[in-house]
Amino acid sequence: MKALVALILLVQLPIHKAVPAAPPAPLGCDDPESEAAAEVAVNYINGHSHHGYKFALNRIEDIRVVPQGPNNDIIFLELDLLETKCPILSPTPLANCTVRSFAEHAVEGDCDVKLQKVDGTLSVLASKCHSHADSSEDILKVCPDCPLLASMNNTEVLETVSAALNDYNSKTTDSYLRLLEIGRAKIQYHPGHVVATEFAVGATNCSAEEAKANVGACQLLPEDQSNFGFCTAVMVKGPSQDLQVDCQLYGHQVPAPDIPLLSWPGVTYAHPGQDTSAGLAPSAVGVTNHNLGLFHNNPVASESSSSEILRSMLSAKSVTKRAVAEAAQHDKVPRPVGFVPPPPPCPGKIRHFDI
Repeated sequence: MKALVALILLVQLPIHKAVPAAPPAPLGCDDPESEAAAEVAVNYINGHSHHGYKFALNRIEDIRVVPQGPNNDIIFLELDLLETKCPILSPTPLANCTVRSFAEHAVEGDCDVKLQKVDGTLSVLASKCHSHADSSEDILKVCPDCPLLASMNNTEVLETVSAALNDYNSKTTDSYLRLLEIGRAKIQYHPGHVVATEFAVGATNCSAEEAKANVGACQLLPEDQSNFGFCTAVMVKGPSQDLQVDCQLYGHQVPAPDIPLLSWPGVTYAHPGQDTSAGLAPSAVGVTNHNLGLFHNNPVASESSSSEILRSMLSAKSVTKRAVAEAAQHDKVPRPVGFVPPPPPCPGKIRHFDI
């Protein structure tokens, strides 16, 4: 009898179903983990860029995490970058590079980056970037008198670079310098006619004095002795005339193991029959800034086609949307009057300015 009573009481006990645990909240764009991944991505982008200037992080637009297993995640980042004043050849750490101001005709970079995080270690699997200068209309609205970026093959720009390099080589007692590439240029017409240029140079195996006899024999120093640098030049063409040139050589640098020296600025330009006197790659003719234009797949990545990163990012978006929807189902708790929901996790904060 006692056993029967116990059985009846047991049946009458309320049955509690196990409630599935809510999935982890999506990673926010300003979370420390996101910023750590962005830092790795930006360093990778600058390390594999061959022209122009270094780029700094301006904003994390989006981040998506796709778990692959224990302590193994694939991370997709969408980044907004801004051009700095540090040439890509400069040994200056990115943290010490100044972002070019809006009024200086800023250049923005947009990048999609795929990373993997295994046991806390981040590595880049693939990246795709492009960059563009802000519109002239936007600059002139803020600064009507600011000079705008000029085409790098503009006649006045080429004349200024040539005159500046000739002037420097005629006065130096060190190595004869050769032009590698023009970085950027601006032309001002009022109140004076001024052409300002920036360009990368390389030391040759000739002294400036030896170059006077046979400049054609002067070649860039070999890889184990290479010495690159950067020059700025300002030519005043009216109402008075003046030329100011400043060049800085960085000394010999040892490139990273996976970045051969022959992929550095200017060194890839030499092809039979191609004129390199202007220091311009064929793709640079008629443009005002070097396009970041980077697409790179890490050899250890499983993806090798240019479309795979895009397909992966679309897949990651759908996974994230499902996770957000599932998390919302578990977030039906009543809120007190006056409750202000937290800001959306993405996009993140703007570190410099929006263009």
